[in-house]
Amino acid sequence: MQKKADSYIKGRGAQHNTPNAFQQHRYEAIFDDYQLVEDLPESPKTEYINVFPKSILNKVKSPDIGMAYSMNPYQGCEHGCIYCYARNSHEYWGYSAGVEFEQKILIKQQAPALLEKKLKGANWEAAPIMLSGNTDCYQPIERKLGITRRILEVLDRYGHPVGLITKNSLILRDIDILERMSRRNLVHVSVSLTSLQEETRRVMEPRTASVKQRLKVIEKLAERGIPVNVMMAPVVPAINDHEILELAKTVSECGASSLHYTIVRLNGAIGPLFEDWLQKNYPDRAAKVLHQIMDCHGGKLSDNRYGKRMRGEGNIAKNIASLFRLARLKYFKGKEVPAYNYEEFYQRKQPQLKLF
Repeated sequence: MQKKADSYIKGRGAQHNTPNAFQQHRYEAIFDDYQLVEDLPESPKTEYINVFPKSILNKVKSPDIGMAYSMNPYQGCEHGCIYCYARNSHEYWGYSAGVEFEQKILIKQQAPALLEKKLKGANWEAAPIMLSGNTDCYQPIERKLGITRRILEVLDRYGHPVGLITKNSLILRDIDILERMSRRNLVHVSVSLTSLQEETRRVMEPRTASVKQRLKVIEKLAERGIPVNVMMAPVVPAINDHEILELAKTVSECGASSLHYTIVRLNGAIGPLFEDWLQKNYPDRAAKVLHQIMDCHGGKLSDNRYGKRMRGEGNIAKNIASLFRLARLKYFKGKEVPAYNYEEFYQRKQPQLKLF
């Protein structure tokens, strides 16, 4: 890894804003050379913007995702993971998938109330809800706002199952609710961990919890009997694929119940953002990384086909799949994640329905 240029924006994954695919025009400031004074770049300040959706649950249509619904109290994510597939969704809101995805965070304060209204509905049938399917529900602003905690309080009160995935150690703040729900088989937690190397984590996921903190999260949750799955997502060939077995061994020893993965795919605006990031952080192997990613997706940087897009195909993808099969046999044999309990929701809901 080379020494970064002075133009590198510290603390951000993306280093520029890509054009919005839904906007016909771009607006840029133009300076004469003699007027332009280039100082060391500062990390753009994060803005928090309240939005007011009419609903909060999103039906998951992809067969690749093992959840029926997703729920995102925040859009955009300050964690700044360079590979994040959710970056493209920021374009729907009129922003860039680049720095603006990390800088402009949309907040849904009424999410807990919208969820409760849905659960109260006479036609609602219990089904797994994922917090979050798009951006991290424990990103930094959650420490102040507590929207995710209030969502968990609603789910706990109604006895409704939920899955959470995060890269942030802030989840330990809510370990009291998670433990209470876990005793009734109402919660599964996934911790995303892409590398055991702190330097890799720092450049690829700049504002996430450290490797040490994430391993601590796995340990603490497991100690309380909360089932923890580890997502090595994504595996990036020639950057972190050599860590598969070591990472599997480490997280299993920390108490993880299961291990899953995805292979990186650079759809939409993520492709040019990732290529720029590669050249700035791994110039010595940038071409190799891109070629191996393309090998996993039929010669392209991305593949949108269900069943293929998250696992890839070709020799490199087959080797990665084989390593994960070996890792599960070696380090996760006999471990399992309990099935969700749906009965409690219906038992609690029945007395409420009688009131109508």
